[in-house]
Amino acid sequence: MGLSAALKEAVHFGKSGPSNLNFDTYPILTMDEAPDEIEVHIVKGEGSMGGVGEPGLPPIAPAVANALFWGYDIKVNRLPMTPDYIKSLIL
Repeated sequence: MGLSAALKEAVHFGKSGPSNLNFDTYPILTMDEAPDEIEVHIVKGEGSMGGVGEPGLPPIAPAVANALFWGYDIKVNRLPMTPDYIKSLIL
């Protein structure tokens, strides 16, 4: 979910409001576009137990942006980080 939000998901607006009103026009990452393996680490804390699924989503986009910066010196400042957007930063 977090990788999909970082790389593809966007709400597009027309004159009368959102133009992608359903998931048939909403861009999401498909299984064949996702990495084969994702390593997950759950760190125990001192506080009471909460969810472990959704709290891990927000840091994914900054992690991808950080990887692009440290690996390729590309500074990303908006989402989604589509291939066309990344290419525009390189050229």
